[in-house]
Amino acid sequence: MELSDANLQTLTEYLKKTLDPDPAIRRPAEKFLESVEGSQNYPLLLLTLLEKSQENVIKVCASVTFKNYIKRNWRIIEDEPNKICESDRIAIKANIVPLMLSSPEQIQKQLSDAISIIGREDFPQKWPDLLTEMVNRFQSGDFHVINGVLRTAHSLFKRYRHEFKSNELWTEIKLVLDAFALPLTNLFKATIELCSTHANDASALKVLFSSLILIAKLFYSLNFQDLPEFFEDNMETWMTNFHTLLTLDNKLLQTDDEEEAGLLELLKSQICDNAALYAQKYDEEFQPYLPRFVTAIWNLLVTTGQEVKYDLLVSNAIQFLASVCERPHYKHLFEDQNTLTSICEKVIVPNMEFRAADEEAFEDNSEEYIRRDLEGSDIDTRRRAACDLVRGLCKFFEGPVTGIFSGYVNSMLQEYAKNPSVNWKHKDAAIYLVTSLASKAQTQKHGITQANELVNLTEFFVNHIQPDLKSASVNEFPVLKADGIKYIMIFRNQVPKEQLLVSIPLLINHLQAESIVVHTYAAHALERLFTMRGTSNTTLITAAEMMPFVEVLLTNLFKALTLPGSSENEYIMKAIMRSFSLLQESIIPYIPSVITQLTQKLLAVSKNPSKPHFNHYMFESICLSIRITCKANPDAVGSFEEALFMVFTEILQNDVQEFIPYVFQVMSLLLEMHKNEIPSSYMALFPHLLQPVLWERTGNIPPLVRLLQAYLERGANTIARAAADKIPGLLGVFQKLIASKANDHQGFYLLNSIIEHMPPESVDQYRKQIFILLFQRLQNSKTTKFIKSFLVFINLYCVKYGALALQEIFDSIQPKMFGMVLEKIIIPEIQKVSGQVEKKICAVGITKILTECPPMMDTEYTKLWTPLLQALIGLFELPEDDTIPDEEHFIDIEDTAGYQTAFSQLAFAGKKEHDPVGQMVNNPRIHLAQSLHKLSTACPGRVPSMLSTSLNAEALQYLQGYLQAASVTLL
Repeated sequence: MELSDANLQTLTEYLKKTLDPDPAIRRPAEKFLESVEGSQNYPLLLLTLLEKSQENVIKVCASVTFKNYIKRNWRIIEDEPNKICESDRIAIKANIVPLMLSSPEQIQKQLSDAISIIGREDFPQKWPDLLTEMVNRFQSGDFHVINGVLRTAHSLFKRYRHEFKSNELWTEIKLVLDAFALPLTNLFKATIELCSTHANDASALKVLFSSLILIAKLFYSLNFQDLPEFFEDNMETWMTNFHTLLTLDNKLLQTDDEEEAGLLELLKSQICDNAALYAQKYDEEFQPYLPRFVTAIWNLLVTTGQEVKYDLLVSNAIQFLASVCERPHYKHLFEDQNTLTSICEKVIVPNMEFRAADEEAFEDNSEEYIRRDLEGSDIDTRRRAACDLVRGLCKFFEGPVTGIFSGYVNSMLQEYAKNPSVNWKHKDAAIYLVTSLASKAQTQKHGITQANELVNLTEFFVNHIQPDLKSASVNEFPVLKADGIKYIMIFRNQVPKEQLLVSIPLLINHLQAESIVVHTYAAHALERLFTMRGTSNTTLITAAEMMPFVEVLLTNLFKALTLPGSSENEYIMKAIMRSFSLLQESIIPYIPSVITQLTQKLLAVSKNPSKPHFNHYMFESICLSIRITCKANPDAVGSFEEALFMVFTEILQNDVQEFIPYVFQVMSLLLEMHKNEIPSSYMALFPHLLQPVLWERTGNIPPLVRLLQAYLERGANTIARAAADKIPGLLGVFQKLIASKANDHQGFYLLNSIIEHMPPESVDQYRKQIFILLFQRLQNSKTTKFIKSFLVFINLYCVKYGALALQEIFDSIQPKMFGMVLEKIIIPEIQKVSGQVEKKICAVGITKILTECPPMMDTEYTKLWTPLLQALIGLFELPEDDTIPDEEHFIDIEDTAGYQTAFSQLAFAGKKEHDPVGQMVNNPRIHLAQSLHKLSTACPGRVPSMLSTSLNAEALQYLQGYLQAASVTLL
């Protein structure tokens, strides 16, 4: 694409269309942009637009499109074409920093993100002057520019907070510190001085405080991995100023907004984070400063109001206290009973209250409320912080803290009892307090794993939780209902099983609650209870115990999906999946209605898939319906195909990318259920599965390979007879996959199925070419994964066509090639093969080479006979060799660039492991002994003499054992 006005105009029009709410206009525009994004100059056209366009909406749209383009395409993946040409890459890096700094803030943010994505790949090696360019801008004195630099530096360096330690990382951080630490410190001091100079100028203060927040964030990132020498030497400067800022209060920076945190709150909460980092990781060096920070943060907590805008500040301040009180060093600061009482009274209890804002979220923003409360993304809520502080204090002071709180809990429950409809919030706080006191250790999978011995959980459950859940109306006191359900969920391992069984009908009943939070919690609690394990690793709650509730459970779960706000509720769909899995054949009578509802739901969400987890569990539920029904009645597969194929066709025709990998998996499952020939409906689809465009998307590859394997297993003869012209296409797919390091194993899965199932004559003409392709790949890039797959393939070929055929095909490509493969690949590498079936295939194949290949006995190949036998005994007896060469350690196979529909494996569409030699050979060791006996009968004396001259003693001993077990001797 030329950098021309005409192209800029075209691009502007298409960008406008991508903002259109009508999918008929929006979709084609998105497709057009997708089709041109591989063209040279495309990213430069976007940058030109965001710099020169007169329309602000186009500037913003171009900046977002550019950032997403960089996200998808910048990373260079081995074996895949470079998606951005080199000249564009150079031009982008040369122009993006100045462009970002001169753009308005909204666009600056997008470009800053793009720089950090490029930086993650190219900095420092391929972009060495980035740092210098940024640091030089600090001198400009223009805080719009300085904030742009700081924002970019923050998005570039924040990954240091969660990267694993490595030499590469240390080198990069050292390089950054050398260039950045001093200028950052000088900027920090200068900015603080400017704050006092401009103390009465509100607009100047806003800009300066934005800078201070970014500087404080950078401080956190640069100090996270280890305490850098520079910051240790300058701790006085940083900590004194941080302390001053914590205690600062400037009326001009206070905001009237009750919801949105102002600059002052954001800065103070970041400083609390920085102090907590030092208190936790560098407590020795930080000790002189700690007491004044504890005092300042304590005062902050006692004087800060209950408004939402202070939530982040309060939770970070409490987290600071929580991290300090857990350290043995600082235990003395909290020992006094009055201090503990004061913390409980002034910090913990007030921050556990259910506020008007929480009630609003519960009712009007339930999705966000659930995410925070259930999934622990409530990391910055006051309640979570207060709960962490309780746990921290219980580490050293469990007795006194439990004592203080028991009093609070009792008085709160008494208040509630006086007038429930007015005082229900007191009970909510009491339940929360009991929960945080009792739970010492918790995991998402198992709930509470360690509890406080001083709290009687069952008694509290029976007296205070069950009555709420048993009340006649499921819609009364929704918050307390949600608390009660959550209590069951959290303490499911501590509450006895008989109480859980009493709870199940109550939970099923609450699936009908109008409150989204209540019916979601009910579904989630049921799903968690159904996954609990009993003593013999079976489920704790059995299908028999659930029998009385099957109908009402399924009815209420599907009904819950029709409640307002829950049409794509992932917790309900997961509970449906888990119920099917637990109940198994008990659901068969309900399948006709269930599958109708699931297909209707599938059709509805395929129009605009937006909830990946919901979609995943929906497909899992479909797979379970198929599996459970067809296990009892294999002929039912036809009725599932009838119900599903219409929707599947629509999904494939409309190219719903998110669903296509799932559709292929369900189709594989259905096709594998057929015992005889492939139905014609599948054969009609077969040619379409070979279209190159489907194989371009990495997420399609595993399920498509599996689907093609199902075609080959069930209908190789039909393909050979009715679709022989498609065999080159099938091999074309194999050729594409084998060329990629990421997908070569998938290519081998396909090839192995072709070799195993296709009639020999249908692939005769292609065999030699297949081997040549494999040798070319071996020469170009030999990886451990490729070698393992190659070994399994050649041994499967040997099992299928015979050892002589294998030797002949190798030697027809190049004389003596067979010997080279044995000597250089099979003998030294066979120990790397992993997996029961794979090892068995290799054992049977090598046994055939040893005992059914005449050239092994009387040509120059004979010298390899004993080393090959030795390698085979090693495969049986030695541990697997799982070493990987150094240069392969860092090939990250599963990492796909940018946003692509990743492949999500459906657990309940799982493929049964297939053993191609199972019918023929049961025990490969005995098979070896019998085959050697047969060989020695054919040429008496040869085998024992070959063994005695060169097989090592240990291997010989193992071999004697095999011969004894098979009751044969060698002649």
